[in-house]
Parts: sequence; C-alpha cells; structure tokens
Amino acid sequence: MSTKRLILATRNAHKVTELKAILADAGLDLDLVGADAYPEIPDVKETGVTFAENALLKAHALARATGLPAVADDSGLCVDVLGGAPGIFSARWAGTHGDDRANLDLLLAQLSDIDAAHRAAHFECAAALALPDGTERVVNGRLRGTLRHAPSGSGGFGYDPVLQPEGENRTCAELSPGEKNAISHRGKAFRALVPVVRELVERD
Repeated sequence: MSTKRLILATRNAHKVTELKAILADAGLDLDLVGADAYPEIPDVKETGVTFAENALLKAHALARATGLPAVADDSGLCVDVLGGAPGIFSARWAGTHGDDRANLDLLLAQLSDIDAAHRAAHFECAAALALPDGTERVVNGRLRGTLRHAPSGSGGFGYDPVLQPEGENRTCAELSPGEKNAISHRGKAFRALVPVVRELVERD
C-alpha cells in the first residue's frame, strides 16, 4: 500500500519540516509536501475575517484542486488593549504585507503609553484540515505573554522580538528554534491536529 499524501498550504519549507516531525513523532506514516509540489495552483487570497476562516479557505482550495487532503494554518498577534488587533491583519498592520519592521514599529508606537501590567497579548494559530469531499476540521493553538516596550533578540520573525511568553524572561526572538517550537502557537495547533489527521486521513 502506498503512503498517503497530505499537502500543507505553504511555500515555507520550515513549516513543512515542523509538521513532518510532529506527524512522525505521532507515528503517522504520511507523505507530507508543501504547496511548491503543485506550482500550477495559485495562492489563495485570505479574505476571511478570522484565522479559522482563512485557514479553511486555503485548505479547501488545495483539497479541491488536487483531490488530496490538505492542511493550512493562519496566525497572528492579538493584543488585549487593542481588542485583539492586529489579529488577521498582523502581517500587513503597517500597510505593506510582510514588512516586519514597519509592523513592529507601528504596534510599539500605538502601545507606547501602555504600562507593562496592561500589555498582555498572545499569538493565535488556527490549523485546518480539509478533505476533497468537503469534510473540514479546525483546531487552535495559543501562546500567551506580554509585550516588551522595545524589541529584543535576533531569532524568529514578525512580532517575536516583542512578545515575552508567560513564565519566560526572554522574548520569542531570544529563544532557540527548539525552545520556540516546543511552546509556539503553531506547534500547539499542529500537534492538536494529529488526532484529526489520524481519524480522517490515515483511516482511509
């Protein structure tokens, strides 16, 4: 029997490696590939208003286009005093998608007068699995912490240099990749997805 293929809706090789390791640790024998394996399929516009909606949009699009089960995730930073913003707009908070420095600078400026006691925030990730027949499941992962007043650390990306996880005295950008993966919102979401994959994909 051939190994079943599962597609992860990303062109980020690190994400593929991370999910591969999680699936392998759980004893799931699946051929996991990224969206690069299907270059003819265009990226999906994230038009949802929640992380779950965006993850499902991407997963369903890939599942329909390939006839294979697909996984997708969407994540961002949610700041309590900003009512959960930047949220789904995290990657384009300053107006240009993917400008990490501009996004970080704008966020810190918006929070400049907020005391440390009121700088609670969390990274949120929704991971979705979609099957070609329309079956879908969504799980979530969260990393709680507080926001520093200035960036610290050179690791990670995005808002990692300002989020200090609960119980830590370092920011996410000061953690080793292994330390970060062990507690990250995406790692938690991917691990929560394992029983769903086992139920819906491996059983067939």
